[in-house]
Amino acid sequence: MTPYSGLELLSTAVLLLDESLHVTYANPAAETLFAQGRSHMVGVAFEEALPGNDDFAERLANAMASETGFNDNDLLLEVGGYPAHLHCVTSPVESDGEARLVLEFRELEQQLKIAREAKLAEQQEANRELIRNLAHEIKNPLGGIRGAAQLLERELADAEQREFTQVIVKETDRLQSLMNRLLTPSRLPRVEALNIHEVAERVRTLLLAEFPGGLEVRRDYDTSLPDLSGDKEQLIQAILNVARNAAQALGGRGEIRIETRIARQVTIARQRYRHAIAVSVEDDGPGVPPDLGERIFNPLVSGREGGTGLGLPLAQSYVSQHQGLIEFDSVPGRTRFTILLPVRERTA
Repeated sequence: MTPYSGLELLSTAVLLLDESLHVTYANPAAETLFAQGRSHMVGVAFEEALPGNDDFAERLANAMASETGFNDNDLLLEVGGYPAHLHCVTSPVESDGEARLVLEFRELEQQLKIAREAKLAEQQEANRELIRNLAHEIKNPLGGIRGAAQLLERELADAEQREFTQVIVKETDRLQSLMNRLLTPSRLPRVEALNIHEVAERVRTLLLAEFPGGLEVRRDYDTSLPDLSGDKEQLIQAILNVARNAAQALGGRGEIRIETRIARQVTIARQRYRHAIAVSVEDDGPGVPPDLGERIFNPLVSGREGGTGLGLPLAQSYVSQHQGLIEFDSVPGRTRFTILLPVRERTA
């Protein structure tokens, strides 16, 4: 066991350096951030482990010589040939071992992402409460309206006038169904062991049946993924809502790609998970309008004429009940929604 086992689970990337600025330890988050295994960094001088950062290496040498740390809120490092904006804390330590300098790195984008996720979680809970209250208020008088329309229909002799009452009945039925959909996510998931690829295949089958002819659904599955614990029907509906949105954006003609991968060291709503299953739905449509980007998971917000604006909020609600999250990235010609579902580690 490593003497720094407490650092293994941190989401912050940590490097330990000795007096000669050679790396003596790198935690898993550092491996992810710097895109190389610790075996390639440990025992190597910092400027060799992360070449192209001579100015920062000089700052480390000065910190070591003066035994003073520093804090940089906007550090630009070259990582694998690409610039990375990082928050960095450098601290000297008094140790009988090899470590003399502790470097902590966190991506600025990651900090912004955590803040966005926390805001989204709060907003989503408020939206759920608003939807439930609204649905109850609308649902209560619908039965009375439907009953009154049926009684009125019996009193009317004119067939043309009865058509109007039938319209009222059909519209109240449609609203009743809509209200039931709004209230459904409040039930707890029925948890069972499931394979995410069975869910994805069910979604693919339903999608091709709904959009026959012009839609192509490609698959790119990582078959080594572990099983999940979750509500199969809720997850099918969540992924189907996302995929249906993509198909509708394509007008039922084009290509959709469903991909599964493992994501490591994932933070969702300030909770750290070692592994999560990432299910991505990608299409080559026009993309999400920029003015809808911040509101796309809000209820009743739709960029499509005739859309209810409920598909994505319901999907996000179902996924959040599995402690997961839906993210998206969109540019014209490529829109990608990623559903992150944490994998609960099994205990002996």
